[in-house]
Amino acid sequence: MSSNVDLLVVGEINPDLILQGEDLTPAFGQTEKLIQKAALTIGSSSVIFACGAARLGLKVSFVGIVGDDVFGHYMLSEMQERGIDTTHCIISKRETTGFSLIFSQPHDRAILTHAGSMASLRYADIDQDLFKCVKHLHLGSFFMLSGLQKDTAKLFAAAKAAGLTTSLDTNYDPLETWDSGLPGVLEHTDVFLPNETEALHITRQESLEKALEKLSDIPTLAVKLGSKGGFAKQKDKTVTAPSLDINVVDTTGAGDTFDAGFLYGYLNGWSLEQSLQLACACGSLSTQGVGGTGAQPTLEEALKALEGNSRQ
Repeated sequence: MSSNVDLLVVGEINPDLILQGEDLTPAFGQTEKLIQKAALTIGSSSVIFACGAARLGLKVSFVGIVGDDVFGHYMLSEMQERGIDTTHCIISKRETTGFSLIFSQPHDRAILTHAGSMASLRYADIDQDLFKCVKHLHLGSFFMLSGLQKDTAKLFAAAKAAGLTTSLDTNYDPLETWDSGLPGVLEHTDVFLPNETEALHITRQESLEKALEKLSDIPTLAVKLGSKGGFAKQKDKTVTAPSLDINVVDTTGAGDTFDAGFLYGYLNGWSLEQSLQLACACGSLSTQGVGGTGAQPTLEEALKALEGNSRQ
């Protein structure tokens, strides 16, 4: 691996099968219904984030597990095509690659996920010699990585000791316990990237204002607010930014692409406001295509959209 990698991403790897139509509610009783569109695309929060970061120009390496099957090889091939180093990904003979079935509507979605190999990643699978040539460690889908959860705090502490900065996006907790050792991980997290719903559940608060108070010890916080844009905080400084006014096709992966934009700014020393604006632009633009990666912008495209938005 190159000695100047910007991002080491640790997370889950799986494709998405995205279904689109006016009525996506399955009907049991051996009933068959037709939908308008379906697409097999790059999936998983962590991989969509990694693709967004690479699209913006960051050098990205990934650690995760797939099965030795069609879905696993499809994902690794697609990641490599997007410039992501998959040298340290593991192909397991014992596991099958997970996948997500996404029922997508313009402003919302429902997801059914088979975890498969996602839960198999362990602390011992992550070669810490990688820390010698990486600037930043990002972990996605904390609640899906059940095999790594108890050691994630140790992983982050080791990364910090090696001079890396760290970031975390937990995504939704399918078990809805909203813990699994997360407080210990947050003690070693430099950038926390929840959406509003996740922030409320994790802090067990009923308002975002109170949730932010609970998370005030985290050095940098960026919260995704969906169509309302985003909120970011560093110490006593807080900023907000709107989403772009565009035609939404599919919201899959918008939050992950938001993360990629924010961390691009963070790693390049941008101001909090500039980083959040880029994040909101990237997240917004990604909704113009089906799947999480099909419409992810380049840096030039995102900046051009921001410039156009400021003139309106």
